[in-house]
Amino acid sequence: MLPIEPILPELLAAMKRNGMGVLQAPPGAGKTTRVPAYLYENQFCKGRIIMLEPRRVAARAAAERLAEGMGEAIGQSVGYRIKGESKVSGKTRIEVVTEGILTRMIQSDPELSGIDCVIFDEFHERSLNADLGLALCLEIREALRPDLALLVMSATLDAEPVAALMGDAAIITAKGRSFPVETKWLDRPWTKPGQRRPRFEQALADLVITAANENEGGILVFLPGAGEIRRVETLLKGRIKNANIMPLYGAMPFSKQRQVLQPLEAGRKIVLATSIAETSLTIPDIRIIVDGGKSRRARFDAGSAMSQLVTERVTKAEAEQRRGRAGRVAAGVCYRLWTKGEEGGMRGFAPAEIESTDLTALVLELALWGENDPANLAFLTQPPKTAFMAAQVLLKTLGALDADNRITPHGKALAALPTHPRLGQMILKSGGKTAALLAALLENRDPLRNAPSDISLRIEALQDSKKFQRDHPYLVDKSLLAMIRADAKRFLQPLKTPASTGALLSLAFPDRIGLNREGTAGQFLLSGGKGAIIAAGDPLATSRLIVAADLDGDTREAKTRLAARITTSELLEWHGENIVGVEICEWSKRDRKIIARQQKTLGALVLEDRNWNKAPPDTIASAMVLGIQDMGLECLNWNKAARLLVARVEWLRARGAEISRMDQPALTETLHIWLAPFLLGCRNRVDVKNLDLMPALENLLGWEGKQMLDKLAPSSIKAPTGTRLMVDYSTEQPSISVRLQEMFGMIKHPTVGPDRLPLLIELLSPARRPVQTTADLPGFWQNSYGDVRKDMRGRYPKHPWPEDPEKALPTRRVKPKP
Repeated sequence: MLPIEPILPELLAAMKRNGMGVLQAPPGAGKTTRVPAYLYENQFCKGRIIMLEPRRVAARAAAERLAEGMGEAIGQSVGYRIKGESKVSGKTRIEVVTEGILTRMIQSDPELSGIDCVIFDEFHERSLNADLGLALCLEIREALRPDLALLVMSATLDAEPVAALMGDAAIITAKGRSFPVETKWLDRPWTKPGQRRPRFEQALADLVITAANENEGGILVFLPGAGEIRRVETLLKGRIKNANIMPLYGAMPFSKQRQVLQPLEAGRKIVLATSIAETSLTIPDIRIIVDGGKSRRARFDAGSAMSQLVTERVTKAEAEQRRGRAGRVAAGVCYRLWTKGEEGGMRGFAPAEIESTDLTALVLELALWGENDPANLAFLTQPPKTAFMAAQVLLKTLGALDADNRITPHGKALAALPTHPRLGQMILKSGGKTAALLAALLENRDPLRNAPSDISLRIEALQDSKKFQRDHPYLVDKSLLAMIRADAKRFLQPLKTPASTGALLSLAFPDRIGLNREGTAGQFLLSGGKGAIIAAGDPLATSRLIVAADLDGDTREAKTRLAARITTSELLEWHGENIVGVEICEWSKRDRKIIARQQKTLGALVLEDRNWNKAPPDTIASAMVLGIQDMGLECLNWNKAARLLVARVEWLRARGAEISRMDQPALTETLHIWLAPFLLGCRNRVDVKNLDLMPALENLLGWEGKQMLDKLAPSSIKAPTGTRLMVDYSTEQPSISVRLQEMFGMIKHPTVGPDRLPLLIELLSPARRPVQTTADLPGFWQNSYGDVRKDMRGRYPKHPWPEDPEKALPTRRVKPKP
């Protein structure tokens, strides 16, 4: 008896009572096979039961086991529906579907007519489609179908948050597993810092051989990806007696996946699998698990709009799920490629897909549902805002959403296609066989090995694989080519406008059109603003324009795995409405001059660039203002006259006069007002260094300001001899310097400013050396002049030194000859 059997009556009662429940059952307990059958056998509902599985192979296998348990052929009481394949009939009451199929069913019939119960199996995987499906079903139950029953099932799930999300649904737990599983850890880590270590594949292959030598029965080995599977397969060949080594990963054809699920007639089964084998699948003959402890996940970066595959350590929940695969049909053993001590550092659960994946499809589905704010739906984990907004931006670029994030007719058409909106874009815009092949190709693994990045090579191989192999030396996965061709049939639409491979890709990836960085072969700037690189020896490295379809996700310089050439004329044809003419007139900090260019741009790309010879003078002046602000005011021609004018204004303003500011911060801030009109012809540092500032500064003052300045803070005063004496306003008390004899006869001390502040007069000898400084000239004549006269007569006997300077005539000359 399966461990699930004792709790089935309790589960049925809870579902009849509340219509919702959360079932916890360990791997191998039998929940996938028995729960939907038990609900059906006990007439829980009149309509159909829909059960979701995360993967196609799991959905088919679950449906086949359910049908077998009922003694029927598949397609009668039990059927399945997956991408590209369906086996259901009018008699079908239990339908096993992949998670994306449920979303399509909801969008086409929001009431889910004829469906009375939805079961979310393996919900612990927290796939994006499962989270979306549950959120939509909860809204349907609340608004349209209060009778719709919902059941969430999982082996390794924190059940309380899910139950709370479902309105405190009942939690039913099945304990125990079918058969005991012994766990074996390494005695010491297979890697040690600073020491030479074996490759991961070698270490895992050695552990598989140890497990095979110590135990009987089939072996299931967990690896992160297809590449590691191939390498371990090579290392194991011929080392285990009677071994049938069988890879298992998502991109394999269904026929080969199904072979893994069938019992062997002879020999020992060794399955090398990705995480596809963690859940739902029961693989006959498996007694031993060898867990490499690694998992490959996609990490989406909203800033670069790219996903990156990263290989990480598995979580405790994933390790437990893998371990449970050994106890399905008999007692088993699990070998782990890590020590028991290392296990303490492992995370409890893997992150939900909604936290780390591209949300474009989710956002489109929500928009189709009529919702653009995910907070209004019951998501177990809300999608990250940055990634959600990035998806909205992309969908607007594709024309799927309008300015208010509402779905457009084109968006509805994209949502109806069974593929990512990017790929749907090229299918709808162009149609034809090439677009269909490209879409199917990009949904699968690369069918070529050791080939350049040009995606056109893959299209050639898909169109005529025999000719391709004659013409090219690259390794070809024929079974994968066949699967891609089959998938492409789902996307085939009438040809609307013929397009090259590069043009088609540009429709799907308008943000990944790349322009070769000048003088750097293989380095490209993408239209979305990020960088991409192509290996120097790759034929595409010398292309001017490419479209990158597959990148490694690096946010600065992403490595290009698949791309195609595109021409400028094709860009104009397919993206002409997005190519913008831009006129740039700006200050170059590096060159210290104005750069005026006329450009044609596509996103971040400059497709055409030439001199803008007829840039408007005011535009040039505005750019020059920014240049002066960049260099600082000292770059201007501050001659003596300009500095004196600024000093006069600031001195007068400090004494309360209402006059224009000319301090450095004010002049810098208002450059566009006072200086811009006088910058005609200035385009660089030399030009502004030769510019006469006086007209601009005087214009800033205005007529009234200049009159006030000349009256209260004159630039000069006239000596009795008629000599113009420049007033220095750079100090608190303005001053002049003059030879003493030129002041003879002046009996009134000169003043400036609104408060008639006496000028500070520096009296000079005939040799222009300071003799005396005074702010009271009449007082000087009366008190100090006598002593100065005695000294000056001795030093300068040829000069006049009258006894009464107040009545003497001023002079610039020596005494006349007798």
